[in-house]
Amino acid sequence: MAQRDFEGLERRRMRAARLFEKGETQASVARQLDVSRTTAMRWARELEAKGREGLRAVGRAGRKPRLAEEQVHQVEQALLDGPATFGYATELWTLPRVAEVIRKLTGVRYHPGHVWRVLRRLGWSRQTPTTRARERDEEAIAHWVKTTWPALKKTPRAAVPRSSSSTRAASPSGRRSGAPGHRGGTRRS
Repeated sequence: MAQRDFEGLERRRMRAARLFEKGETQASVARQLDVSRTTAMRWARELEAKGREGLRAVGRAGRKPRLAEEQVHQVEQALLDGPATFGYATELWTLPRVAEVIRKLTGVRYHPGHVWRVLRRLGWSRQTPTTRARERDEEAIAHWVKTTWPALKKTPRAAVPRSSSSTRAASPSGRRSGAPGHRGGTRRS
């Protein structure tokens, strides 16, 4: 995920302040700094109301993470220890299991569908275990694919001249099944 350059954004706002103080119009500032006129108007209002201090960076954007950095490392260590450490029968982490471990360790409840945010933050990815039968015979499978499978596959129909019409040929009974209008022998009044 790309990080926003808050210092660069603040520098751009300070440049806008200098331009406004020189007497530039909002439209001119918007063009020079490649921002919308609405943004330039908002900056001009802030500059007028609060001075340059109003255009300073306010800090991070968005909601603060629910887990502190120390808690994230604690969860990662627990995941590395494995599911057996927490009494699970298999060595497979599932999203509900990870959500339960997070709750036990930190007291923070995550919906299993949102556990991915924590796992991505840790650099973990989804992995599906590959299981194959021990009795699997690769040579027999390759032989079947080369000899039996081609005979079972559907073959294209024999080359029959096709109609150039995009509509279907009429059925032998002469009835048109999907046609609107009078049907059968019943009349409506």
